[in-house]
Amino acid sequence: MNFPEFNKNGDLPVDVYEATLQEVIEHFGNGSLQRQLIAGRLRKIYFFAKATNQVLRFIVYGSFVTAKENPNDIDIFMLMKDDFNPDEVSGKSRLIFKHLTTQEYEGASVFWGTKSGIIGDADEFVKGWQIKRDKMRRGIIEVKVDD
Repeated sequence: MNFPEFNKNGDLPVDVYEATLQEVIEHFGNGSLQRQLIAGRLRKIYFFAKATNQVLRFIVYGSFVTAKENPNDIDIFMLMKDDFNPDEVSGKSRLIFKHLTTQEYEGASVFWGTKSGIIGDADEFVKGWQIKRDKMRRGIIEVKVDD
């Protein structure tokens, strides 16, 4: 995937870009040591999530997918199948479905919801993650789950 240039604010232009995990890591996980560490966290969380066989969509947003040299952390939203139950997840994969634990131990903000638990259309719900704290929109990335 050829990601577009960052805009004047250092964000991707507004859109939902679809890419493989490897493409995301190659593009955003280079440069500073902080970027490399966060890329490792992303990889780990992705594979823990994928091991559940319940992920429908895996969205990456926030400072990691910007021009910021030293992003704060990795921000992820996962849309899960309706029959997903985090209490049924075993091993280390279980930890990524506990927001505070993941933030403390992995330096990641991970949010998730089931398809029936979201309001409205899934595509529109995902686009909602484009909105930043300042109410401006930015580009976000959907990592292909079946790569």
